[in-house]
Amino acid sequence: MGINYIFVTGGVVSSLGKGIMTASLASVLEARGLSVTIIKLDPYINIDPGTISPVQHGEVFITEDGAETDLDLGHYERFIRTKMTRYNNFTAGRIYADVLQKERRGDYLGATVQIIPHVTCMIKRWLVRNSKDYDILLVEIGGTVGDIESLPFLEAIRQMAIEVKRKHTLYIHLTLVPFVSVSGELKTKPTQHSVKELLSIGIQPDILICRSDRIIGDSERQKISLFCNVPKQAIISLQDVSSIYKIPLLLQNQKLDDYICKYFQLHCPKADLSDWKRVIYYQNNPIGKVTIGIIGKYTELTDAYKSVTEALYHAGFKNRFFIQIRFINSQDIDNLGIESMLKDLDGILIPGGFGYRGVEGKILSARYAREHKIPYFGICLGMQVALIEFARNVVGMTGANSTEFVDNCEYPVISKINEFQNHNEYLEKCNNNVNLGGTMRLGNQVCYLVEGSLVQKMYGKKVILERHRHRYEVNPVLFKKIEHAGLDCVGFSKDENLIEIIEYKYHPWFIGSQFHPEFNSTPREGHPLFIGFIGAAIQYKDCHNKLI
Repeated sequence: MGINYIFVTGGVVSSLGKGIMTASLASVLEARGLSVTIIKLDPYINIDPGTISPVQHGEVFITEDGAETDLDLGHYERFIRTKMTRYNNFTAGRIYADVLQKERRGDYLGATVQIIPHVTCMIKRWLVRNSKDYDILLVEIGGTVGDIESLPFLEAIRQMAIEVKRKHTLYIHLTLVPFVSVSGELKTKPTQHSVKELLSIGIQPDILICRSDRIIGDSERQKISLFCNVPKQAIISLQDVSSIYKIPLLLQNQKLDDYICKYFQLHCPKADLSDWKRVIYYQNNPIGKVTIGIIGKYTELTDAYKSVTEALYHAGFKNRFFIQIRFINSQDIDNLGIESMLKDLDGILIPGGFGYRGVEGKILSARYAREHKIPYFGICLGMQVALIEFARNVVGMTGANSTEFVDNCEYPVISKINEFQNHNEYLEKCNNNVNLGGTMRLGNQVCYLVEGSLVQKMYGKKVILERHRHRYEVNPVLFKKIEHAGLDCVGFSKDENLIEIIEYKYHPWFIGSQFHPEFNSTPREGHPLFIGFIGAAIQYKDCHNKLI
């Protein structure tokens, strides 16, 4: 059986949820016993999203092999069991860079390099090369039809129907069907115009998925079918739902997977979505509620912490508790007062981040959690600020800081690896303004857990694999003095040189991880650290209520 390609495009407006819809469809096809993977094509010129501000683009999702990718790959991994890699996301910038590199080497034998055929051929080769081991490849094209930067991708997927045969390619177009309250009608005209735009570049959609705030009725579907030349049974109503995890069931209920399997002539069992039904049941039937504060500096765009928020919800499912998330800008803590900002929280989480802006507010938050015995979870930078706070206020290292923020601080408890190998030599380099350099630590790293620690008990094993994205590490030379005060290292790297997890022994639940556990959380399994954190928040709330 050859590989089958499903291409997903969007029209009318952006942010309709192509990524979540694609992942949901993939999960239903996977539940039918098919091997499925997804590739995201992004039209922007950046090589990858690693240098784009989270406020503009949302979080950077890290794959196991260390690629900095689009946040939609996080959705893919949360919905299907296939792990994403650096080959599941590429940008126009990446394609152009590869084409230009080949041109500089002379691979094109002096030919004039053009969008067609050179760029489009590079896109097609990428898709074919990275889908050989699967029954179905779903390809999501970023942006909307009509965007000038998306044209090379759309032309490439048009050509794919010729090269791999039309019967092995299927085009899905996601559009908006708005409801106009003045007339009390659902309007199909935007969908008609969007399909017309797609037809103008040579692509006839096989399936239309229509987003709306309500169910699209038979009369609207009939009208769309007539004007867009798509069978009525291939027009899927995707109304707004209270949870994205309901979408696989919504698609299956409209027999979208049956239609696709019949189109590709795939003979496979019906989808077993019992796992998703269980997730929805837990989500709809909580036995209580806890409030978690996320202290960050990108709070104006909550997608900057998408994997963190989803991991909290997953842990809520496992604990049968509704998670109320309160985003708190760390810069406001100094201005408005920490008591007023952090009151009524059942748990405090500080996620990863870069740069000094807002760091002092995060340090104050870590101190508040430590002194008030509130469950605290620090991730990456969140672990580092907890250690800086502890060093300053418990150990007495008044000038403790990270060299990311103050390069010649008195106690660099957080620094680059090459800096803490020789502290005196490091200070001399700082004073001489020498460029110290540094590299990002990315992707899966082995971590060894200390037996008997709280973290080890939560994982239930001694060796774990977790994903990293950072340049700065805990300085092990200075950590020895900190450890004597009760802040323990309970997870370390393979060579035992790097401190991966800290735990405060005189606190009910105070944990920091240098890695990003949120990238390994899924709605069906959750993640041990997040499940434990929410469990601690529940206990804190129960105890706090009894004291009141």
